[in-house]
Amino acid sequence: MSNPEAPPALPADLKFEAALAELEALVQTMEGGKLELEDSITAYRRGMALLQHCQGQLTAAEQKIQIMEAGQLKDWNPEGERP
Repeated sequence: MSNPEAPPALPADLKFEAALAELEALVQTMEGGKLELEDSITAYRRGMALLQHCQGQLTAAEQKIQIMEAGQLKDWNPEGERP
């Protein structure tokens, strides 16, 4: 039996863009104010799970970039000019 307090599980392979789009849709639905209380709670829990999923993916991407940059963060300059 699942824990009613636990947020809904997200597939580990859910893409960042898909999770963010779902989160944005949930926010719009909740802001509309037409959800019943239980539906609002369910939407909030799903939104929190999506937010944590997105934050985790952003953290992982940042770590990959730091590894690629040999542990040094570098300023990005799109023109390739020195500051």
